[in-house]
Amino acid sequence: MDIVQLKTLILVAELGRLRRAADRLKLAQPALSRHIRLLEETLEETLFERHGRGMVITDAGRDVLGHALKIVNEFDAIRHSIDQRKTSLSGTLVIGVPPTVAKIITAPLLKGIQSAHPRLTVRFSSAFSGHMLDWLRRGEIDMALIYDPELPADAPVATIPLVTEALYLVSNQKSGLALNRPVRFADLAGEALILPSAPHGLRKVVNHYAKQTSIQLKPTIEADSLGAILDLVHNGFGSSILPLTPIYARVLDNHFSASPLCDPTPERRLVLAFPADRPMSPANRVVQAIFAEVTQRLIDGQVWKARRP
Repeated sequence: MDIVQLKTLILVAELGRLRRAADRLKLAQPALSRHIRLLEETLEETLFERHGRGMVITDAGRDVLGHALKIVNEFDAIRHSIDQRKTSLSGTLVIGVPPTVAKIITAPLLKGIQSAHPRLTVRFSSAFSGHMLDWLRRGEIDMALIYDPELPADAPVATIPLVTEALYLVSNQKSGLALNRPVRFADLAGEALILPSAPHGLRKVVNHYAKQTSIQLKPTIEADSLGAILDLVHNGFGSSILPLTPIYARVLDNHFSASPLCDPTPERRLVLAFPADRPMSPANRVVQAIFAEVTQRLIDGQVWKARRP
């Protein structure tokens, strides 16, 4: 008894004629007849009654058919499992994500990865860009979303542009800021600001535009946690400069207020960063493509207030 004989049994029982089964399988009719005869000899039982109009399965044949269907389904499941293993990535991938986008990107990204590669385990680590760049260099994470990294030419890190987003002046609901009333960047010179400390990407971007506008910004409070910045802003300790996306819903419900900045409009670019001193893994390549698909979908759906570079 073999799998070919069982598949022949199933098809002949379904079609009722050897000729039809032979046409379906593109095999000679005598070969199929031999498969049925050998199966009957092995089981020492008549599985079909032959007559001029075709072949009718016997009661014994019907019992064998039930088992044959289960065996063939299990056989197909084994082959599918092996085929999936050949094409589905496995292992663990550690991805660094900045807190300003973690809330909107992690769930759709994980859904896309699990859909394409269910055996690939993903772990997210959230921190400001400066910390993640150090983790990437030390090999503690496999890839990272990093804002505007200032990398020396010999830095062992490669980057791929992902999105560009504008920065807004953000304050509590009593400040009078509004999404339809821009604020000139130069007017921030006397503003009580709450910003990350100097090593972080957001602070570097803000300092760059301050220099371009010939003003000095002296934050009254430095905080290296997005949650801490937002708590301080909400409680009236000052304003901050942030992307709109992570607080947009809370602006709409009047938890915060925000205004776009202009003359100039500060922007920061989000890149996908990889170690450049070791080969890119297949998982990194696949997730890179999924990142691009997810970010474009979020931008198109107005979930992410950004644009592709």
